Amino acid sequence: MEHEQHLALLGASAQGDKQAFSKLYQATSKQLYAVCLKMLSSKELAEEALQEAYVRIWHNASEYRTGKGTVLTWMISIVRYRALDILRYHKIRKEDELVDNESFDLDTSEKISESEQLLLDQCLQQLDLQQRQAIYLAYFNGCSHQEVVKHLNNPLGTIKSWIRRGLMSLQSCLTP
Repeated sequence: MEHEQHLALLGASAQGDKQAFSKLYQATSKQLYAVCLKMLSSKELAEEALQEAYVRIWHNASEYRTGKGTVLTWMISIVRYRALDILRYHKIRKEDELVDNESFDLDTSEKISESEQLLLDQCLQQLDLQQRQAIYLAYFNGCSHQEVVKHLNNPLGTIKSWIRRGLMSLQSCLTP
């Protein structure tokens, strides 16, 4: 049901409906802010990335294609790329911080509820180790696919498959 609501709001936003875009923002901003904050480790930079991502979402709403994943997944990819741009610009990412960490605590006290955090942790633990590591590096540490390849010492196609299958499993687990 959530995907259908997001899809309807994004479609209306693509037609210039500011109220629909506002509702889409309200429905998704906490999740997208959590991604920004985890990647950037700075409230100011996370807010900057989020704002710029929503501007891109507004301008590119008509480019969303249903066959490429859910609206939220599409929006997360925009946020993620914007956060990566900011990381590169500010050169704040340090290679020694990109460890294959098994702790997926998002420090989300102001972003998602404790029950949502527990569900996310449970779902992440159900993934294969390689999928968890690849997703953690790509989405929580903000690594590019090439950086994940370097850290996990596996071919690019394998990394992309692990991430894709892991995200599909997470989506199934997280969607009631």
